[in-house]
Amino acid sequence: MNPEDPSFPRPWRTRLLAFAGAALFAIAWGSLVQTQFNLNALAALGVEMPLALRLRTSVQDLRGFGPVYAAIVLAAWLPAFALAAWLARRHPAWRAALFALAAGVALPLAIRAIDAAAPMPVLIDATRGLGGLSAMVAGSVLGGALFGWGTRPHLRG
Repeated sequence: MNPEDPSFPRPWRTRLLAFAGAALFAIAWGSLVQTQFNLNALAALGVEMPLALRLRTSVQDLRGFGPVYAAIVLAAWLPAFALAAWLARRHPAWRAALFALAAGVALPLAIRAIDAAAPMPVLIDATRGLGGLSAMVAGSVLGGALFGWGTRPHLRG
């Protein structure tokens, strides 16, 4: 491959940093979404939910649930992104859309696969309904798009 070629891919370090940033975004988004859905469910039962408690719980969930959710996101993204990368080599103009689509399809499949194997009805209560699942998938889609955009080939102009 020729670095002078305008379609020359980004260096591995750039791709790794883009992946880490996109994954951290999606993981933080999903963790915060599930926290707020759970807190809203408690508030609907009459539990007082002041802002300070919401913030403290959000930080605790980023630390406690974040690593679990990271494993789910990574398990979903790695095979999906491999397929998206293969397709993006053939259709470079679609790169961000392909990674967004891959992330948006893979995450709910991974969540539902885990739910099927988990002894409880669902592992992540926020994903019980379409609203919570969609909100969590939105973060995955945005993360996938960020990765696709951040790893697009160099363009010289």
